[in-house]
Amino acid sequence: MQGKVRQFGIEVGTLPIGQKNCITDVAGVRVGHVTLDESLDHEGGYACTGVTAILPHGENLFQHKVTAASYVLNGFGKTTGLVQVNELGVIESPIMLTNTFGVPAVTQGTLRYMLDMNQDIGHTTGTINLVVGECNDSYLNSIRACSVTAEHAVEAIQNASPNTAQEGAIGAGKGMMCFGYKGGIGSSSRIVKVDKNEISYTVGCMVLSNFGHSSEFLAERYVAPANQCVSTLAPTDGSIMIVLATDAPLSSRQLKRVIKRCGIGLGRTGSHYSHGSGDIVIGFTTAHNIPHMSEQLVETRIQLREDHPVMNQLFVAAAEATEEAILNSLAQAQTTIGRNGHQVEAYSFQKA
Repeated sequence: MQGKVRQFGIEVGTLPIGQKNCITDVAGVRVGHVTLDESLDHEGGYACTGVTAILPHGENLFQHKVTAASYVLNGFGKTTGLVQVNELGVIESPIMLTNTFGVPAVTQGTLRYMLDMNQDIGHTTGTINLVVGECNDSYLNSIRACSVTAEHAVEAIQNASPNTAQEGAIGAGKGMMCFGYKGGIGSSSRIVKVDKNEISYTVGCMVLSNFGHSSEFLAERYVAPANQCVSTLAPTDGSIMIVLATDAPLSSRQLKRVIKRCGIGLGRTGSHYSHGSGDIVIGFTTAHNIPHMSEQLVETRIQLREDHPVMNQLFVAAAEATEEAILNSLAQAQTTIGRNGHQVEAYSFQKA
């Protein structure tokens, strides 16, 4: 049986969840997937991979940027664009997720999509900063075949929808593993209420989970599995990409403080950020629409006071949403067979 962990009686944390319990609870955010699931010509070869696109809003992202930040928990990863994100504090393109060797093709496809949308890039204005993250899915996916193409990246962006995002073995998560079981895409959200509930902010998280050994999974913190065999599998170079979205008015520096707390949620599941794990967080807020071009000397943005209690609640929301998103990536995944007949079992949660 598949479903979010709350369908099995598991409730993570204390803050209320959003209506969809998904990153798309943050108004404007869109998610799209392309999944590759097919045999390849060479013996035992199998494309078990894909692309996931996360769009902060549905407008032209280059012309209307959002405040952003990133944070590296452990740097065994091959991302693009994070240096400029942290230097300028904005994101101006879709956030793309794929497998390790798919990064060049996805970067190229995303670039082509954004160039077609913006004729001024590299002509009458500067270049564009593309953000692509990855995890290694080579146990299930014939990663050397480089099955992901630039066209798949474009298709994932075009598929992006504000509806509840699909989770589990979908998109970039098709070939991923988590604690030796089938992992992949997972999502969750939290609502932070302030000023006697007259104001509220939403925090949404999406993960691409591909880390850990079953012996590390703190399963006793959750409902015990039903007839679950202990897996001996573990990702070759396990990683996790975490994308955090919010509508809270935060500066890039404040946002970085918030997304650091995603590591708490990751640790609560049992991860210790292993040597070969690329554990990376990308965060953005939709509160600011930052125009690419302006003749103004100064710009004004609203941001929360640092010492207001709401900041602590946003920290809590980041930790809780990350933890539950990881569990959802397990609960929503299906047992998957990939290259050379390799099989990864879904983790069986017991309904309370």
